[in-house]
Amino acid sequence: MTTVTRFAPSPTGKLHVGNVRTALHNWLLARKTGGQFLLRIDDTDAERSREDFVEAIRDDLAWLGLAYDGEERQSQRTELYEREFQKLVAAGRIYRAYETAQELDLKRKILLGRGLPPIYDRAALKLTEADHEAKTAAGDAPHWRFLLDHDQPITWDDGIRGPQNFDPRQMSDPVIRRADGSWLYMLPSAIDDIAMGVTDVLRGEDHVSNTATQIQMFTALGAQPPRFAHEALLTGAEGKLSKRLGALGMADFREQGIEPEAIVALLARLGTSDPVDPSLDVPALAASFDLSRFGRAPARFDEADLHRVNAQIVHRLPFARVAHLLPEGMGEAAWEAIRPNLAHIDEARDWWQVITGPVAASAFDDETRAYLSQAAEVTASLDWSADPWRALTSALKDSTGRKGKTLFLPLRQALTGQDHGPEMAVLLPLIAQDEAIRRLKA
Repeated sequence: MTTVTRFAPSPTGKLHVGNVRTALHNWLLARKTGGQFLLRIDDTDAERSREDFVEAIRDDLAWLGLAYDGEERQSQRTELYEREFQKLVAAGRIYRAYETAQELDLKRKILLGRGLPPIYDRAALKLTEADHEAKTAAGDAPHWRFLLDHDQPITWDDGIRGPQNFDPRQMSDPVIRRADGSWLYMLPSAIDDIAMGVTDVLRGEDHVSNTATQIQMFTALGAQPPRFAHEALLTGAEGKLSKRLGALGMADFREQGIEPEAIVALLARLGTSDPVDPSLDVPALAASFDLSRFGRAPARFDEADLHRVNAQIVHRLPFARVAHLLPEGMGEAAWEAIRPNLAHIDEARDWWQVITGPVAASAFDDETRAYLSQAAEVTASLDWSADPWRALTSALKDSTGRKGKTLFLPLRQALTGQDHGPEMAVLLPLIAQDEAIRRLKA
């Protein structure tokens, strides 16, 4: 059976790292077996859903390289939901209820006060048809609940958490449709998973209780439930995922100079004991993706780790991948030279300025100025196409007796205005010979 996974964001905001991790893992799970990864826009909340967020979701997935094999929008599937809803009503698996939020809250408080679980008491099941008619006449519109089968224990083998067991008698019949006719998450999601042929649902552990309910919905709809797996939620470096971090979208990371390959490399392994390996390409990441490697402890996301991985990624990026992001005139040789010193691609601009000049002259004592003046004379006689750095330092070592730091550092400082940076052997040939002479004399 072909593996079919889905990512089902609500377009009520931008994707953050938790959303992206879920999307990525579903994408890897599908790609591992040559299956399908589907995008479903859960936009049944008409009041909060926005079209610009839909576009942002698509753009973020494209930027990350998470190509999807099909897209559905819940707002365009209401006829399907209505049809399946009516079947469940006819089968006695959905019933009308009228309690207000305040009445339900009072019931919960009373049960908790008695030391009992705050489960809905199914009072609405006792209403007669005459009662319903009276409610309608009084202008009371019902909301709708799914009737759990108390005689059918709920079990599944979770791909991460292992065997799961729920007693439906200890669960409330969930509200699946509001009094205004709008849908809540549970039933449309199950209907869509069936219609879209979803075989594997991989999501956060905050959905475990939803899964318990939805398993009975799948059965009531006459379908085999998909395989379920629930990942531990992300936490920040200091424990709970901060509101700031949870609000960071992909655009924020792009602004910080984070590459999509870094996000994919880090989030692919987050939650496992496997090390993050920036050298792995997408096929290798997919081939190594294994739900059994995920633990139940919260997965820790640290921005410092992301920036560290980003630097490792940048050090591996070929010129063709970054050419359009580099300063005008900067070629492959310059990229290869400065790449090991970058944490973010946009830092290339600073090093290109070092190469092309001008650079600020450093302050040196008289002895060092004399040494650099001698270096300028040697530089003027060099063959610039034949390893000028080695020729320059060898000549100066022989003529001055300098070695180590006293030989190399003043040259670096005068030629680049920096105390550190790319290897001078690869950097110096990129600086024009007359420009190098001018800097040494300055």
